[in-house]
Amino acid sequence: MATLEEIRDRFQNDHFASKAVGIVIDSAEPGKAVCSLQLEPHHMNANNVPMGGAVFTLADFTCAVAANGFEERNTVSQNASITFLAPAKGKRLIAEASRLRSGRTTALLTVDIRDELGTYVAHATVNAYVVES
Repeated sequence: MATLEEIRDRFQNDHFASKAVGIVIDSAEPGKAVCSLQLEPHHMNANNVPMGGAVFTLADFTCAVAANGFEERNTVSQNASITFLAPAKGKRLIAEASRLRSGRTTALLTVDIRDELGTYVAHATVNAYVVES
């Protein structure tokens, strides 16, 4: 089984998530992942809360780690839905993704995003498609 460092190495070339946005992989195991984002001024919208796109990127990337971190095959997002529940009150967002089902050609994952204070910020559901490696 891959180590956390091997998982981080695998996703280091996802430059938008890791470099532009600043998402970090905190933990990963087959079908699960936890990633976080330290909020900076460039993540905020005009209301001084995290921009929906930053929250969505965190959800999408965390799903990618949960779906692909330990698999020989590649899974890509086919459809994603996010519900924003409350503005973050803290300075760090933490996303937890879980794969609910993985079939021959599709997979279903969910992501819960909270801040470090426990504020439930968003919930996402991702339908994924399995592509050949």
